[in-house]
Amino acid sequence: MWQLLVIGTLVVVVQGRYENINVKQDWWETAVFYQIYPRSFMDSDGDGVGDINGITSRLEYLKELGVDATWLSPIFKSPNHDFGYDISDYYSINPDYGTIEDFEQLLKKAGELNIKVILDFVPNHSSNESDWFIKSSNRDEYYSDWYIWENGHMNDRGQKSPPNNWVSLFSKSAWSYMPSRDQYYLHQFGPSQPDFNYRNPVVVEEMKNIIKFWLEKGVAGMKINAVNHLFEVDKDVYGGRYPNEPITGKPGIGPDDYGFLDHIYTKDQEETYDMVSQLRDVFDAITIRDNLTRVMMSEASTSIKNAVRYYGSGNHAGAHIPFNLALIADLNKNSDARDIKYTIDRWLTYKPLRKQANWVSGNHDKSRVASRFRGELVDAFNMLVLLLPGIAITYMGEEIGMANGFVPWSETRDPRACRTDDPVNFVEVSRDPVRTPFQWSNGKHAGFSNADSTWLPVAEGYEQLNVAAQRSAVRSHYQVYRSLTALRMRPAFRLGRYESLALNSDVYAFKRWYNDDTYVVVMNVGRVYHVVNLTAFDLIFGQLEVEVSSVLSSRTYSDSVQANYLDLAADEALVLRMQV
Repeated sequence: MWQLLVIGTLVVVVQGRYENINVKQDWWETAVFYQIYPRSFMDSDGDGVGDINGITSRLEYLKELGVDATWLSPIFKSPNHDFGYDISDYYSINPDYGTIEDFEQLLKKAGELNIKVILDFVPNHSSNESDWFIKSSNRDEYYSDWYIWENGHMNDRGQKSPPNNWVSLFSKSAWSYMPSRDQYYLHQFGPSQPDFNYRNPVVVEEMKNIIKFWLEKGVAGMKINAVNHLFEVDKDVYGGRYPNEPITGKPGIGPDDYGFLDHIYTKDQEETYDMVSQLRDVFDAITIRDNLTRVMMSEASTSIKNAVRYYGSGNHAGAHIPFNLALIADLNKNSDARDIKYTIDRWLTYKPLRKQANWVSGNHDKSRVASRFRGELVDAFNMLVLLLPGIAITYMGEEIGMANGFVPWSETRDPRACRTDDPVNFVEVSRDPVRTPFQWSNGKHAGFSNADSTWLPVAEGYEQLNVAAQRSAVRSHYQVYRSLTALRMRPAFRLGRYESLALNSDVYAFKRWYNDDTYVVVMNVGRVYHVVNLTAFDLIFGQLEVEVSSVLSSRTYSDSVQANYLDLAADEALVLRMQV
């Protein structure tokens, strides 16, 4: 086994061989981040809703997993029209989740366990119930220009209509009428989420103050949500009116659907990258003062060329971790080994050479691996996330192979689904199935809550698929995940080189090596048996030893396999180490 000591320089004991690794790495550069959706993680007070004290009570679980930092979906005060992504007070905790004192206790215990806490920050919009928006809607002198306000126009029937054809991500018009101003306000998300005006320097300064407040409180960083929506086109360039966006012409999509338009005026504006650099300066100032990096993460659903620009360029720093959504956005049930190789290598090719990659396979908006692909591939995708070069990000439940729950129309809470007004096809857009309560045990409500009912129903099958069952099992997704987080501590995965091959349409493999310590991660993502030859990689030969195997594999730790003749069962995934 390897022992790792980090004191400026890494001193590693490797089966009796000593090596000095003169590479300094900051805490976040090889970290495992674990995303918690607080409403669904652990309920401590029996009201059917997860809360901060529930998270605090389960921090030891994160430590067991090998997690370095936990990122919490928004916990700020909110009327919950979009469950925290509509913030009414950026300086207060949502009462559903507890108090500021509860949060301080969470920070304290997390610190004792050496787990960093990251907050999800939503700077694109506030709640329409925030004091800021209420004052702006009443033309308060100070707040009047904090949001995007625009006059409507009269349609052919003599009725007042929105300023243009812009469509919300939640479908239908991105404009809502406010009688108190006799104007429309822009909301790129739901009507309860009015967009801030980032061309107002007072708004920008307030956003910086919010970041400072929470960093001073002791959080280790913040994730900037929906960052590419911060700016809309400058209407002054278009004669003082916001122009219509062009129609995509995609078949089967109506004018109320987001995909109906090409959103060239409402996202990915050039000013966004400078704003990210300005926000990064806030993180860096406190980092320098405290000599502890406060990490800035950013999330943007956009093209790869736009996404990697958030790393920054030249003298303009960007985010430490611009989210790489490729494993979520670019792969599906029909993807094969060639698609996986292309998707991974594409990100590594486009990102700046000296910047850290990051990997995530699911989140609170997109299905986990067990539902987006199939349960048999859970271990394979955890191997990708945890052993590819860079930072690992895990959405709660991926470590045990949780699957989507079923939430009927009558219990649907997601505003994006409700806004469709469609009790049949709402499932196509609903995010509720990936937000069902975490499955701790086979007890009442899967051990999540002792309430009579929970805010969303628990997924079926929790009696067998839960943490307690997998903790006690000799082989389980949970056990595999823990083995992988331990393995990634080794220099070959922290510092090593990377090479990948699609050995055929079903079998993907990648090699990680540092000095003479070499590993091959190989996975059959197909449904049939294959024999492959790993000597297709340079300097892979002879026998390899199994370090980690997927749950359904017949192989276990320390088994030997032949490099030139490896038989792989359907869905089998292995981490192999060269014997030297």
